[in-house]
Amino acid sequence: MISLSIANNVAEVVLDAPHKLNSLDEQALGELSKAYDDAAAAAARGEVRALLLRGEGRAFCAGRDIQNVTPESDDAEAYLAGLVQPLLKKMSAFPAPTFAAAQGACLGVGLGLLLATDVVYVAENAKFGSPFAKLGATLDSGGHWYFTERLGMHRTLDLIYTADLISGAEAVAQGMFSRAMPADELLTGTREIVARVAEGATGAFTASKELVAHIRDQRLGLWDAMAEENAEQARLCKSEDYAEGFRAFQEKRTPVFTGTVAG
Repeated sequence: MISLSIANNVAEVVLDAPHKLNSLDEQALGELSKAYDDAAAAAARGEVRALLLRGEGRAFCAGRDIQNVTPESDDAEAYLAGLVQPLLKKMSAFPAPTFAAAQGACLGVGLGLLLATDVVYVAENAKFGSPFAKLGATLDSGGHWYFTERLGMHRTLDLIYTADLISGAEAVAQGMFSRAMPADELLTGTREIVARVAEGATGAFTASKELVAHIRDQRLGLWDAMAEENAEQARLCKSEDYAEGFRAFQEKRTPVFTGTVAG
């Protein structure tokens, strides 16, 4: 139910079980993890410079597949800590810019997949929130941290207690994701942007990705963040793409980047 294709320096990972809203069981998580491993290996060979994650059908991902779960014997911690969290860490650390196009339901683990992606574009009518009140369970896959970070404590608990969902347009307006698009334009629009990024200075983009994550996780102040920027710029200025960018600017032409960066 997970597929990977690579073309024109873009890896496209697809959740392909629309009959169950792309919900994920243990096998699907393993397949998704392998897809990212294979895409990362291709990136190391210079064959992938951007990645797109999407879901087939009317939903991006409705979360965990609980159809065959027996609640009395369920080991939710093994599923989340043993399978989901390692996958999300792997996705977050992918060695190139990553994008997601999300439509319909984006809940539970599905929300977690988005949180582990660099840039998320959503359909205006996509649905986000915490439906777990109806299951006697709690929001997972980093949802508590993300909702609190973006929405604040009161709105987070409002969504958790009521199980109300917000639309993609609302989520973008509240700073949760990057852009909202009409559902019928989402995939085409996202693919166009990903293709453009894959032709850019993706080595420098990845440096920015790591800087942003460090600033977020370490809560760096302005001057500490600036010092890290300075050090990263010193490393980048030794790369082929840095030299090409400057030459192209001086010669008033479009740069041709390779995506490489100095070690």
